[in-house]
Amino acid sequence: MKILFVATEAAPLAKVGGMGDVVGTLPGILKALGHDVRMLMPYYGFLNQKLTIPAIPLWSGSVMYNEVEVYETTFPTAAIPLYLLGHWSFATDEVYGGEGEDWRFTLFANGSTEFIKDHWKPDVVHCHDWHTGMIPVWLALEPGVATVFTIHNLAYQGPWQGRLRQITWCPDPLKGHNTLAAALWAADQVNAVSPTYAQQIQTLEYGEDVEDILTEIAPKLHGILNGIDMDSYNPATDGALVQPFSADTLDRRPANKLALQQEVGLDNEAAPFLVGVVSRLVEQKGIDLMLPVLSRFLDATDAQILVLGTGDKAYEAALWDMTMDYPGRMAVKLLYNDSLSRRIYGGTDAFLMPSRFEPCGISQMLALRYGSVPIVRQTGGLTDTVFDHDPIAGTGNGYCFSPYDPCDLMGCLMRAWEGYKYQPQWQALQKRGMAVDFSWHLSAQDYLKLYDRAIQHKKTTFSQRLAQAQALAAADSAAAAAAATPNPVAPASVTAPPPTIPTIPKP
Repeated sequence: MKILFVATEAAPLAKVGGMGDVVGTLPGILKALGHDVRMLMPYYGFLNQKLTIPAIPLWSGSVMYNEVEVYETTFPTAAIPLYLLGHWSFATDEVYGGEGEDWRFTLFANGSTEFIKDHWKPDVVHCHDWHTGMIPVWLALEPGVATVFTIHNLAYQGPWQGRLRQITWCPDPLKGHNTLAAALWAADQVNAVSPTYAQQIQTLEYGEDVEDILTEIAPKLHGILNGIDMDSYNPATDGALVQPFSADTLDRRPANKLALQQEVGLDNEAAPFLVGVVSRLVEQKGIDLMLPVLSRFLDATDAQILVLGTGDKAYEAALWDMTMDYPGRMAVKLLYNDSLSRRIYGGTDAFLMPSRFEPCGISQMLALRYGSVPIVRQTGGLTDTVFDHDPIAGTGNGYCFSPYDPCDLMGCLMRAWEGYKYQPQWQALQKRGMAVDFSWHLSAQDYLKLYDRAIQHKKTTFSQRLAQAQALAAADSAAAAAAATPNPVAPASVTAPPPTIPTIPKP
């Protein structure tokens, strides 16, 4: 099968969220299963520092009154052909942001579509989030090319239809009020990145104003849980750790905790319960719920808190202020640092994710892999991966709470803090988490089934789509012809002849 991934992120080249992990790992797994897999992403300004990119483009074209070029190189971790779409608007050190974000990613989708039509036609184009949402629309009438659209975060939906019509060509009618909605209607198959999230987004609470569309397309909507790179994220071989360890050598793990405390400025003691957070500091991640609880938790216990991440300035400032109130017990690192995040997974006792919503979540899987017990809210992919610890039955792999409420979060933190005191049971809990297989191989099989569904859907609906488009085009042509034909000029007035009265002869 020929598969093309089109996305704005792919770790380790460009990563902002979980999409980068998916696009950076899944293609390599599919290639290893024998498929012809390629990738297409924007040619960001910083990629020259990470890749050898030829000076001469493989393809060039004109879209949205702009010239674009595609350069071919190789994805570094899986030896997969990587296409980079170049335009001056991507010559930046940032992946997202800026006033023209809607325009430049629509340009990316438009250029990608023309490249697919003109240069390499795969069996399936796998699109990711709104940035590639118009590709299924533009490929709807391209024979032999099916589309799959993956929802990583439903909250971001791209420009509205009016804006789209200002900046690019849209079919008429365009089904969907914005870019993401158009993709939901047009794609041959749609998936969310966890089974629970696929169900939740069909409700008013999680549907982000497109729940009605998602319910309507439910037959082609699926949930496939993300995986992680089990080889890269392996505590037994991870060079970022001071002391590698495994589930059989948990006695070596405390050395990572002491080294981590010293690195970030926490009191260098093995006894305190150390809770880690690696997150974007935004509302989605439950930071507004977490902030008032952390101070109360620190006041009530001997615990320590370590936060790594960047995001909303108000959250950054509030967390930084807390370090002043709890010196030696609270540390905040306002940056992105992959090596430090690995040391947090491998050195903290527990890992906190109180998300308001979570399409899948990768961090809780990494925490489990490294023996840091997750403390999570039951939502989305967190529900599918973390199960509440029952100390009597000896089941579960973390601590869970459900209502988005500070009292419930506080209670969950206190349960975990209390559970940490019983080290034999705690280590059994760690081992259960470390034993879970989150590899991509299981998910890859589910994606291959999804691709097959997309191909079959394209075959069964293509003639119908084509007939509808031809009918619309014929109607438009007839309307245009009628508008171009001058109306006959009617006479100013018409006088009816008087009625004929028969002559009756006289007798």
